[in-house]
Amino acid sequence: MGNLFRENLRQLRNQPAVVVADDSVFQLPEKVLQFGTGAFLRGLADYFIDKANRQGLFNGRIVVVKSTEQGDVKAFERQDNLYTICSRGIQDGELKEENIISSAISRVLSAKTQWSLVLDLARNPAVGLVISNTTETGIQLVQDDIYQWPPVSFPGKLLAFLYARYVAFGGNPDFGVVIIPTELIADNGKKLESIILELAHRNGLEGAFIDWIEQCNFFCNSLVDRIVPGKPDEASLKELEEKLGYRDELLITTEHYHLWAIEGDDRIRGKIGFYGIDEGLIIEPDIELYRELKLRLLNGAHTLGGGLAHLCGFKTVVEAMNDPFFSAFITHLMENEIATAIPYPVSPERALAFSRQVADRFRNPHILHKWLNINQNYSAKILSRVIPTYLNYEAKNGYLPEYMTFGLAVFIYFMKAVRKEADNYYGRLEGTPYLIQDPKAPFFYQKWQMASLPDMVQAILKEQSLWGRDLNKIDSMHGSVVRYLQSIMQNGIRQTLKTLLEKTEYALSQS
Repeated sequence: MGNLFRENLRQLRNQPAVVVADDSVFQLPEKVLQFGTGAFLRGLADYFIDKANRQGLFNGRIVVVKSTEQGDVKAFERQDNLYTICSRGIQDGELKEENIISSAISRVLSAKTQWSLVLDLARNPAVGLVISNTTETGIQLVQDDIYQWPPVSFPGKLLAFLYARYVAFGGNPDFGVVIIPTELIADNGKKLESIILELAHRNGLEGAFIDWIEQCNFFCNSLVDRIVPGKPDEASLKELEEKLGYRDELLITTEHYHLWAIEGDDRIRGKIGFYGIDEGLIIEPDIELYRELKLRLLNGAHTLGGGLAHLCGFKTVVEAMNDPFFSAFITHLMENEIATAIPYPVSPERALAFSRQVADRFRNPHILHKWLNINQNYSAKILSRVIPTYLNYEAKNGYLPEYMTFGLAVFIYFMKAVRKEADNYYGRLEGTPYLIQDPKAPFFYQKWQMASLPDMVQAILKEQSLWGRDLNKIDSMHGSVVRYLQSIMQNGIRQTLKTLLEKTEYALSQS
């Protein structure tokens, strides 16, 4: 079994297990500057560009800048910057598999040792797109000098690139670029633009250059959604390589689902150059709908199901979804409660279709998403992902959403710490401790010391830092949470869930 590199592609084109581009792709010009070598960008943004090249539509390759100290670029060099994307998932109830050798990347440069080559790209008229994924901490304003070699921060590096481009082309408006950050923060494009402008002022750069940034470059907000676990474990990697017929140091796995929503109009669609190659690539003037669907249905269902799944003994999302009771809970929660109360204009058909996509993703046997990881910073997730939907449901209907209320009661029970060690708080499941990784753990630990359950619930629901308001003021909220907690403590979590499901089935049969 040989290694993956360019000379092996000819024989791999006869291998039905993998999709391979034509040799002509290696002659394509460099059109994209990408900050970040991580699996996520390679599994999403670079996936779209590779697909466009194979369709003969974009006809450009990516130069990747590696900014961190971890790892090196040797693996990319050994494999001629080729790597395999193995996507696995469920779509419309059917298993989907795809293996692609991506040839989207032409070079990987180290910012630390090859900064001059990065700045050389600024003089390349074909480069029209900049992509980044530097984690949420990458889009931060720090004092930086663009004349350092290289600048310290990602915004500093980007500003240095833009200034070099401005100088190279004499401020020609035709040589501005489209900049699309994919970091998971709201309004990522606009936030990055504001940092770039502030840094330009701090570096004393001329007003004409600052005008050029604002008028000739386009910072686009974007939303990305694809689970990219990256390199699989040794056993899975060996199995994949035997199936493919070659070794690949850079192989990554992804789920089948993929979404890249970019805020822009027809002008941005034309400048990007690969719009229309995949239904998962969306360019629209307002992408808030996609953010709300993801936040409320996918993230909200994860959050409301997280404590329940853990307390039922499930370690991963797919394990929980294979349980008929938990699966019924999540399905009803998404379709009958969350989808009907998203605090943003969305058609019932759109919300229902997205709910079913999410359920397919949760059932993906190839993605082992652990509930204890999902449950980190539980309280903050409840506040941002769940409470707006909860309040909207109650306001629209005049009564409580039963499944969401149960989920909130389970959250309170999950946060019951039975042991404190230094600054760590531990809950207990069937005699086994679990770490509660949440800044609010001391608050819940204190409240669970109260002798009266109703008084404790009242004190917790009153805490505005948790919920944004006093939830005791919602009619029947306090009593419902108390009843659920009493049932969990007396009958167990599974029996309480089963009783809720039976009650709902009866209610539905009478409607």
